[in-house]
Amino acid sequence: MQFESIVGTIWLDANSEALTRVSYAPLAETPLANQTILALAQSQLEEFFSGNRTTFDLPYQFESGTPFQREVWQALTEIPYGETCSYQAVAEKIQRPKAVRAIGQANRNNPLPILVPCHRVIGKSGKLVGYSGSSEAGLQIKEQLLTIENSTLQELTLF
Repeated sequence: MQFESIVGTIWLDANSEALTRVSYAPLAETPLANQTILALAQSQLEEFFSGNRTTFDLPYQFESGTPFQREVWQALTEIPYGETCSYQAVAEKIQRPKAVRAIGQANRNNPLPILVPCHRVIGKSGKLVGYSGSSEAGLQIKEQLLTIENSTLQELTLF
């Protein structure tokens, strides 16, 4: 399923039980994708974009990722709405303080951006870095998502 949003076209995919992908790039929908879950995901994302949703309550699953990446993604879900933290803070949260670059790679491979809020992770200096391949468009999307949440572009929490 795909839909237009304030950050551009978003593609969604699911298995029979849960949402499995949110993407800014085209992806093929799984033939057995649960259409009810896809519709719920679209609705909740649209509510988020309009500023009317701060949490997501739909089922999602990671169908890919290493154990390390899944640990990072789980830690990202603990960053409160409207707050940011550094890659270093995420590394410390998962008790791997030297894994800052690996945290960035895990964020880059996050299959569920927005729901698993990798956009809330910023550089230690407070600068926007690393979103959706670190392209100019990716950083603009990150800034838009943080603006929706009324985040300031500085490290606010170590969650």
